[in-house]
Amino acid sequence: MVEKSDRAPLLDWEEVPPAEKPVPTPEQEKGVKGPSPENSRALGCTAPGIGWSTSPGGPGFLTSAVSSIDTSLSSRSTVPNPAEWDAQCPDKDDHTPAPGQGEVPHDIMVKWEEKDPIVAVFVVTFDTRSGNMLEWCLPGDMNLEGVEFKAMASGSHRVSSDFIYFRKGGYFGLACFANMAVESVVERGARMKSVGILSTSYTLLYRYMSFLEHQVRLQLKTPGQYSPLEAFFEDKRSVLPPDGESVVTACPGSAWGAALNHCMHPEMKITHPAGCMSQFIQFFGEQIMVLWKLALLRRRILIFSPPPVGVVCYRVYCCCCLANVSIPGVGVAVPEFRPFFYVNVADIDTLDTELSYVACTTEKIFEEKRDLYDVYVDNQNVRTTRESLKPLLRLSAADREKYRKLTEQRQMLLYSQEENGDCVSSEEDHFILFFLEQNNRIFQTLSEVAGSPEPILTQESVRAMGLDPHGDRLFLLHLLETYGYDSLLVTEHPCCS
Repeated sequence: MVEKSDRAPLLDWEEVPPAEKPVPTPEQEKGVKGPSPENSRALGCTAPGIGWSTSPGGPGFLTSAVSSIDTSLSSRSTVPNPAEWDAQCPDKDDHTPAPGQGEVPHDIMVKWEEKDPIVAVFVVTFDTRSGNMLEWCLPGDMNLEGVEFKAMASGSHRVSSDFIYFRKGGYFGLACFANMAVESVVERGARMKSVGILSTSYTLLYRYMSFLEHQVRLQLKTPGQYSPLEAFFEDKRSVLPPDGESVVTACPGSAWGAALNHCMHPEMKITHPAGCMSQFIQFFGEQIMVLWKLALLRRRILIFSPPPVGVVCYRVYCCCCLANVSIPGVGVAVPEFRPFFYVNVADIDTLDTELSYVACTTEKIFEEKRDLYDVYVDNQNVRTTRESLKPLLRLSAADREKYRKLTEQRQMLLYSQEENGDCVSSEEDHFILFFLEQNNRIFQTLSEVAGSPEPILTQESVRAMGLDPHGDRLFLLHLLETYGYDSLLVTEHPCCS
């Protein structure tokens, strides 16, 4: 047995304390950023929409803005691009910005930078007599009722390991599960545990994936060793006000002004080796375009899949990315498209009150609860019992054309990465930007038509949105109703005038 102190596992995620400030080099004094080895592992997140250009200019106006903001954000050691370094750059510790790159204003960076808001840490175990049980937690007085069923998904006994994103009240959680064979009659030959944390934001949970995986293995081998978890919580705990008003689901808009739309979702660090976006595209194929429309319409989407559930949680995240819009004011009056990640029967009452969400489950009983969802996704099958939505499940000619462009651009990106060693562009950025531009294109056109002397949708204006005047007519009508474009004069055949 390797002898280590109880605090040794924390070295995988601990950051060097900021007490001792290094003496700046002459280059740094002149404003040139140099390597920052002490923060090379403190990878953060970016938010699609932060710094996006919001000025008119057609469907392609975002590209240059994205390039400039990516350059600017890359100079922040705690906020690099979340998906590109681990996947494409083996020398990520040496990946530093070139001289002359843009810098995020210090006051804005300080306001937006999140501070590891961990509010709870816990251990869940499976007892052969009582089922899932909360074994240990900090703080001891926090209400964690039901977390034992969120951190250990139904059917987890069929897999050796898994990870689970979930929501608990106003918080987001990440738990790592492991299943180990043991020679124990009491445990019936298997020991199953999960170690998890709760936070005010899901965007930073990925930082502790490795730590949680290590801790759950430790709990399986030596149950009851909580010292590393206690030290972790003491170091990372978040002090919340009594009213809990600090709970957030996205990067605060006050830090970036009107450029950050309220319905934008921050990027989540992708730790799946095959790549979240790549899997999402390959798994759903053209059906991505159906999910895109339903996400943009803020429908309630429930994804069913047997364990492991970790990759399905990433599908929830990908669905949220489909609905990004960066034009100020768009979507203010529509329900927020909220990621619930993993849900179980204990969440039925909560989901019953939600107007818009995307979630996943391993429990087949949800299929019968048709009042809880608008769209049910089982494997690659996207289904609905809502008669008004059934026509949206059919692909239009414009849908197939958009999917063709998406796959072509993706292949070009992969080729560039392989041939040229491109470490700047990532599949995640490409995926998010593709749908962001498409969504902005739609709402930019709608705004222009609504403000014109004759606010009537014609075939030309519908095509300008990238939609099919005939095949997407019902989708467009739903869109107008959802986003409240009442000023548009809609004739009996709005797309055929």
